[in-house]
Amino acid sequence: MRNVTYAMGVSLDGYIVGPDGGFDWTVPDEEVFRFWIDEIRDVGVHLMGRRLYETMLYWETADQDRSLDDAELEWAALWNPLPKVVFSTTLSAVQGNARLASGGLAEEIERLRAEPGEGDIAIGGATLAAEAAASGLIDEYRAMVHPVLVGGGIPFFPRHERRVDLELVETRTFGSGVLYLRYRVAH
Repeated sequence: MRNVTYAMGVSLDGYIVGPDGGFDWTVPDEEVFRFWIDEIRDVGVHLMGRRLYETMLYWETADQDRSLDDAELEWAALWNPLPKVVFSTTLSAVQGNARLASGGLAEEIERLRAEPGEGDIAIGGATLAAEAAASGLIDEYRAMVHPVLVGGGIPFFPRHERRVDLELVETRTFGSGVLYLRYRVAH
């Protein structure tokens, strides 16, 4: 069965964006960006909310930007053909290899797990991840912890009153002080 993973950059105090909505502190250096490129290779489909979808739209035409380096071109070449499912109540159409979700998150994940396919089912965005976590649908949490305290904003981890035990699967420390933590939900 395909794993459902939730991976994003997070501040040391636990937020994916700061109180002003900014996330410039998550811009990866070359080493971290290379890591994200390797990670996306294991993704079979990416689920995201409207905000993340709109942020990532840049990559739909990024390969036409002559100022991109080889790593950015490689990311675009992997990201663009990747199937994406967008959850939105305000969008009526999406671009590229994306489609609007036809049902709820739990139904979509159940359908994706049942159909043939390889690679993880990745969830991007804290709001969508919180819904998946509340339903017990996340198999792995992957946090790219940045050495910054932002003091508030949107939390990486959902706030719900249910304990979830985790098993540490992998850690990696980058030269920039960024720390990658990969946890599997213990069953």
